[in-house]
Amino acid sequence: MRFDILSIFPEIFGSLINYGVIGRAVKAGTIEINVVNIRDYAEGAHLMTDDRPFGGGDGMVMKPEPIVRALDSVPKATGEAKSILLTPQGKPFDQAIARSLAKLEQIILVCGRYEGVDERVGSNYVDAELSIGDYILTGGELPAMVVVDAVTRLIPGVLGGARSNLEESFEDYFLEYPHYTRPRIFQGHEVPEVLLSGDHGKIEIWRRTQSIRKTLKRRPDLLEKANLSETDKGILEQVKREQDEFADLDSRQSDTE
Repeated sequence: MRFDILSIFPEIFGSLINYGVIGRAVKAGTIEINVVNIRDYAEGAHLMTDDRPFGGGDGMVMKPEPIVRALDSVPKATGEAKSILLTPQGKPFDQAIARSLAKLEQIILVCGRYEGVDERVGSNYVDAELSIGDYILTGGELPAMVVVDAVTRLIPGVLGGARSNLEESFEDYFLEYPHYTRPRIFQGHEVPEVLLSGDHGKIEIWRRTQSIRKTLKRRPDLLEKANLSETDKGILEQVKREQDEFADLDSRQSDTE
């Protein structure tokens, strides 16, 4: 997997390339990250990459010429590749998209800045536009890092365990079950007894139940996308009954106060 990142601030990506899981993947040769300075493809004495918007308005807009020249400079992989503009107007980035991108040989990420990027770039020179959330950042560099991180950890061999990325939040549209480690008791808070039982069947059922319970409580919208097994459906109904009983008990207690 090769990532080509186009930015006017290439220095930002130093920590991404040199540390953590991504840094280890780079050193192992599992992935390659090439950062391209868009300013190297600008013209004029000041190498301007932005200009005032046609029609007036506040802010500056990134010019198309330097970006397109930078895109043209990137060596294209022989396998399947995709170029992506990071923009708040893009399609919301999620785990399903990350999985699809992890199958590619090359991903080219274009980082916008200022008020935005000339519309002709997104319309004519990239394959897709992605957003990492409904909020505004100062540039596309942080979203690019998010995409690189989310995709890289799905590449075989990057994470330690074979199932490391299969049981995580969003992989099957459920939030992940709770995790515990030593000490067994911390300031009066104990690890659930089932996790100490050694009974892997019971542990698996407990984890699935906790996963479904957490999803129903925090992100019920995800359940609409989930492919529920018959066991999952049974667990979900049980969790809903428990919640209804708790709500009913809480209501009765409130009435007696």
